[in-house]
Amino acid sequence: MNASLVEHFSTLNDYRVNRRKRHELIDIIVLSISAVISGAEGWKDIVDFGHDKLDWLRKFVPLQNGIPSDDTVARIISGLSTKGFQSCFQSWIQSVFEVTDGEIISIDGKTHRRSHDKKSNKKALHMVSAWASENNMVLGQVKTREKSNEITAIPELLSVLELKGCIVTIDAMGCQEAIVKEIVDKKGDYAIAVKGNQGNLHDSIIDFFDTAEEKSFKNINYHYDETVDKDHGRLEIRRYWISDNLDSIHKPDKWKGLSAIGMVEAERHEGGKVSIEKRYYILSFFEIGLFIKAVRSHWGIENKVHWVLDVTFREDESRIRRGNSTHNMGVIRHMALNLLKKEKTKRSIAGKRLRSALNDDFRAKVLCSI
Repeated sequence: MNASLVEHFSTLNDYRVNRRKRHELIDIIVLSISAVISGAEGWKDIVDFGHDKLDWLRKFVPLQNGIPSDDTVARIISGLSTKGFQSCFQSWIQSVFEVTDGEIISIDGKTHRRSHDKKSNKKALHMVSAWASENNMVLGQVKTREKSNEITAIPELLSVLELKGCIVTIDAMGCQEAIVKEIVDKKGDYAIAVKGNQGNLHDSIIDFFDTAEEKSFKNINYHYDETVDKDHGRLEIRRYWISDNLDSIHKPDKWKGLSAIGMVEAERHEGGKVSIEKRYYILSFFEIGLFIKAVRSHWGIENKVHWVLDVTFREDESRIRRGNSTHNMGVIRHMALNLLKKEKTKRSIAGKRLRSALNDDFRAKVLCSI
């Protein structure tokens, strides 16, 4: 077992009364992570895995009283402090994460759709996560109960991340002055999408690029590049422009570190149809290569994190909603995803989970991959 993982999660506050405990908290956490790596989706899956792999688990944690019942696992995981559990995750990641200069850190939100409960008027959990593209790791997460609360969740998440030398990408919900300032104050750069929630800024950037295109960018300092992707009968041409001409932009001084504005035009050809979409950005740098890397990497959080959690881990179908269980199981899935991605074998996450279910040595290798 990864000593670092056990060390950092052993500090988690156990809310239970000591004289009534039969199962150590770290034992249940290691059991749950190992089971999720191996394909478990619910409490009964975790317990069944534990009974089948008890001897293997005891190589890493004592489990002196055997495997707890599924109700016990559910009760314990559900009762843990979300902030405490998240803090342990953060501590673990910070101990193993090596900041790469120019690392793209993508921040995006995801709703756990089945976590709502009408009977108790409990809304679906929305979790904002940070993804490091070069290191291929989830760096942290903050929970909210509304998508609109990303505005307050993002600064909370940024406050615990190492941003020096990194480029932070966020969708339009994160286009806020305080968020930009937080990134720059922590010596990071940013590429943030701009939409109608910043109406005047958005309109001024659109006007700038519309006018510049009409004049073929004559007498305007800018950079341009394009990429072409072909896949299964689909052709996508992405055209990228950036300019450091901010004279016509609405109140540019409001945005700390603002150095340039950007536009991406995505032209898609599929099934005999052509569609064109334009997106706009504020940037703290003026390099076209970095702009392209930042935009493309941000799309990666959907494919490499959210899509995998929904399709491979079946997160969107999970009805785990007792107490704090939705959040804490979400963190456990992030841990499992990080460990599976860091394992070097060239196979899909689904393939690695299947092999982990079948092969004790491979599962141990995954647990020690970070």
